[in-house]
Amino acid sequence: MVDTADTVVANNTLLDVHDLKMHFPLTSGILIQRVVGHVRAVDGVSFSIERGKTLGLVGESGSGKTTIGRTLIRLYKPTTGQILFNNQDLAQLHGEQLRQIRQNLQMVFQDPFASLNPRFTIGSLIAEPMFIYKQGSRKEIRERTEELLRIVGLRPEYIDRYPHEFSGGQRQRIVVARALSINPEFVIADEPVSALDVSIRAQILNLLQRLQQQFNLTYLFVSHDLSVVRHVADRIAVMYLGKFVELADRDELYVAPKHPYTKALLSAVPIPDPKIERKRQRIILSGDLPSPVNIPTGCRFHQRCPMAQQICREVEPAFEAKEGHEHYAACHFSDQVS
Repeated sequence: MVDTADTVVANNTLLDVHDLKMHFPLTSGILIQRVVGHVRAVDGVSFSIERGKTLGLVGESGSGKTTIGRTLIRLYKPTTGQILFNNQDLAQLHGEQLRQIRQNLQMVFQDPFASLNPRFTIGSLIAEPMFIYKQGSRKEIRERTEELLRIVGLRPEYIDRYPHEFSGGQRQRIVVARALSINPEFVIADEPVSALDVSIRAQILNLLQRLQQQFNLTYLFVSHDLSVVRHVADRIAVMYLGKFVELADRDELYVAPKHPYTKALLSAVPIPDPKIERKRQRIILSGDLPSPVNIPTGCRFHQRCPMAQQICREVEPAFEAKEGHEHYAACHFSDQVS
């Protein structure tokens, strides 16, 4: 496990997570229910994010990356672990304390069609958080809502329209405006462009980057697409079956991956040059992601890994720094991967 507190300047760290676990109980029975197991969705991850920076979090569906995001903003109460946000442990907060600190954490969800209530105008949807936290009079909040529409590239006169009148890209801009309405420091973007047309994705990514610079936002950017994450992240964490298998600066991870799972994901990212793309060999992983209810022994990836040996089946590799850099990986043979 990596102790991230030693790798960053303490006063520049906005979020510091230590050994976070989120296990969901499995129950059996109708009248009398008993716990028969646990879904280990997040199973001990540690990381930190500096102010104004972006951590990209990638992995297959079912790896636990969305659960991390939802746990950070306390939609789920973590099983164990610390979530230090501005040196306050979110895992221990309740009631009014948790409600107040949530002003500084917001989430942009994957599906802009599902995250906007069709019965309300977009103005009321954007303004709702400001009314909840009593951030001004009705007139001031309406003026702030119009300003937010301008900031995300929409016309203020759209304020009284309904979500069904907008395209997917416009709806995602509305979702972003709502997330910014109460001036958060930290935004979790959970697959914010995966439901959009390819032609619209770049616009939303550019918008998120511009807003980060304008408001000094800190992002956790969740995605299954390494080609998307490359454009927005400063550091990238690769997640597999509830744990990080690699964490590194963006450029270093793309040039010299230290885990075979990361290497396989990178091989699926298309290269614009057709000559290089034709010669490149894609790594096809065998089998499906194992169940988080029944975690394999040893390395969690060994059943699908082309490099697996006997030690991988028996001993779980430590998540540790490689070659003295801030490049972490959990692999017995990381020096043979690149």
